[in-house]
Amino acid sequence: MDGNAKPRPAPLAAVVKKPTREEAMEAVRTLLAWAGDNPAREGLLDTPRRVVDAYEEWFQGYDADPVKELSKTFEDVGGYHDLVMLKKIDVESHCEHHMAAFLGKAWVAYMPAGKVVGISKIARVVEIFAKRLQSQETLTAQIAGALESALAPAGVAVLIDAEHQCMTTRGVRHKDVTTVTTQFTGVFETDSEIRNRFLKLAGYG
Repeated sequence: MDGNAKPRPAPLAAVVKKPTREEAMEAVRTLLAWAGDNPAREGLLDTPRRVVDAYEEWFQGYDADPVKELSKTFEDVGGYHDLVMLKKIDVESHCEHHMAAFLGKAWVAYMPAGKVVGISKIARVVEIFAKRLQSQETLTAQIAGALESALAPAGVAVLIDAEHQCMTTRGVRHKDVTTVTTQFTGVFETDSEIRNRFLKLAGYG
């Protein structure tokens, strides 16, 4: 993990017993009743099951290991030693404050220092961290930290631009506002020319 990223608490299994599926569905019924509706009416009878199914999909990142995804690396790259960059990776996550979705794109780059990894693995790492309750700042730092740890590159750059529904659909209700976060390590942090090159390729330069 990057030195600027705060450590996360231990996984759920190490802290409390994970509720059963039926307990989770009963919690949905409680929320439906609290919202003012009748969980027993026809249109809502199957809603608890659907919500639990959706949660399994939205938060599947808790059951995946980003380190494992980056464990297979390659050193034979034909002498290539320049920037490797993935643009516009889909980000679909939920904020840890309101459990509302935030949706956007990620730009991820690293400067190899002997090892590279399959490009699909980088997109997968973004997905794993995104499929957890997150803040965008922590998500950005976690992606950079995972690449740093696995590849020991000359530097990593991550930029995420996302729209937060906790801001667009409630609270201040500003619908055209997006949040941009960045994390730079190594040469991307120390060399403004390399950093600006990344930002320009991402469309933010």
